[in-house]
Amino acid sequence: MTSTKSALSALLTTDFDEIDRAIASLHSHRDQWVETSIPQRLGYLQACLDQTLDIAETWATAGCEAKGIDPKSNLAGEEWIAGPIATVRNIRLLMTTLQANGQLPPPKISRRPDGQVVAEILPANSIDRMLYLGYRGQVWLKSETPPTQGQIYREPTAGKVSLILGAGNVSSIVAIDVLSKLFSENQIVIVKMNPVNAYIGEYLGQAFAPLIQAGFLHIVYGGVDVGEYLCQHAQIETIHITGSHRTHDAIVWGATASEQQERKAANRPRIDKPISSELGCVTPIIVVPGKWSKSDLTFQARQVASTIANNASFNCLSGQILVTGSGWPQQAEFLAAVRRELAAIPPRQAYYPGAQDRYQAFLDQYPQSEPLGTRTPEIVPWTIIPDVPPVAGEYALNEEAFCGILAQVSIESDSAPDFLTKVVDFVNDRVWGTLSCTVLIDAQTQKQYHQEFDTAIANLKYGAIGVNIWSGMIFYFGSTTWGAYPGNTPADIGSGSGFVHNSYLFDHPQKSVVYAPFRIFPTPAWFANHKNLLGMAKQLLKLEANPTWKNLPLVVWAALRG
Repeated sequence: MTSTKSALSALLTTDFDEIDRAIASLHSHRDQWVETSIPQRLGYLQACLDQTLDIAETWATAGCEAKGIDPKSNLAGEEWIAGPIATVRNIRLLMTTLQANGQLPPPKISRRPDGQVVAEILPANSIDRMLYLGYRGQVWLKSETPPTQGQIYREPTAGKVSLILGAGNVSSIVAIDVLSKLFSENQIVIVKMNPVNAYIGEYLGQAFAPLIQAGFLHIVYGGVDVGEYLCQHAQIETIHITGSHRTHDAIVWGATASEQQERKAANRPRIDKPISSELGCVTPIIVVPGKWSKSDLTFQARQVASTIANNASFNCLSGQILVTGSGWPQQAEFLAAVRRELAAIPPRQAYYPGAQDRYQAFLDQYPQSEPLGTRTPEIVPWTIIPDVPPVAGEYALNEEAFCGILAQVSIESDSAPDFLTKVVDFVNDRVWGTLSCTVLIDAQTQKQYHQEFDTAIANLKYGAIGVNIWSGMIFYFGSTTWGAYPGNTPADIGSGSGFVHNSYLFDHPQKSVVYAPFRIFPTPAWFANHKNLLGMAKQLLKLEANPTWKNLPLVVWAALRG
């Protein structure tokens, strides 16, 4: 059931006259933003950070109420992390980069044997090393491009007005998109809030009030008609979309399938403005066969189940395809453990529009589906679909569920090296989307087949790859890049085009890879049954705003109680 506040906010609409005035004002301030000095920008960022801290609790509480979460429960910590905490972290990281004049040296730069440059960006300092024990984060740069950073601060360009069509699921997405446009791309912004979470506009307006008051940001509301008006507006010069590839194609190529087909054939888009986008993915979780203990099986089953349960599975990075090898002796035991762990997670409110229809479409395709709970008008139960064929065109491999579906796929293989080769080809060629994926591999197998594993990571065509860590954390880290693997075209947009986050301001990123220990300790924040998530989140907010040795022990202590 949708909350009253969420339902009312969805009805908000900004009239076209006000939109025209807002765009005209932004247009008149665009060159002023380009001329804004780094010290002035740092002042804006500090003011926005302070404002975000002031409203963090009310922001997170609003998200909880809209999604049917008790704001005092442990689960409420999820909304703290996905909203104000992620925003504060991104603000602080941008401040660190600007203090280095937009060209912050990464901790390490290396070159792979094939010549590709890789920047090691995590851990960035000693506090990172304590907070993220055993983690390694990398940004891989496009081959045959210079490893440069911060082009907008080396070679400022003319000011532009950018339209952001906001995401409706995770409240920090639109906030970080705003930060990326302003501070990474030198463009001032008009945001159209998504009707699903238009209530967040109030908090975004408070958090970014310094930028709004200076004339560099404006927030508007409305549905498809408002979005269409904004996209076509002559003074909107660039567009950024978070949504689905269908939304992108409707904007760029036309409202109907026939119009889209005709326009694509003639290469005659409705809009020829630069458009960046993040458009979802059928997200695979790749399980490399190895010899796992019972506790290993349980831990990784908890991780898999948690990637589905987070935000009620209304994430473009929710696990949807679980890929295992047929020759793995522990395959059946692991799949049973996943089923058990997922069944133990309480159901979540299906707050995102269309969830029931999308869910029913999967049930219609797969009569073998196994709901792990009771379906109601408010709940889509976590559901496993066993024995999905790994063949081209398969429905579950090509349709993003955006609800609690986990399709199990088995690849014929007789060893870890054989599996690594085959699974990369499978997910690259037969699974829709290139946004992110997760790879689970134990330390012994990774060491024994180091070369084969390294080759697999290099060949995976995903913009974000989490090794033993949910790829959602790559979204959170902020120093890592977030966006589809490069190469999509407007006519075949896939998971989208361009990158956000990227606090190091790499000019030519290809993808980000984060490696974590096979058994992460203490209990990761994204685990659905974390026992102290809210308490930890409140301490984490303080640390992200001010990463000092004084604040670190409070986070560690709270995390140990999880």
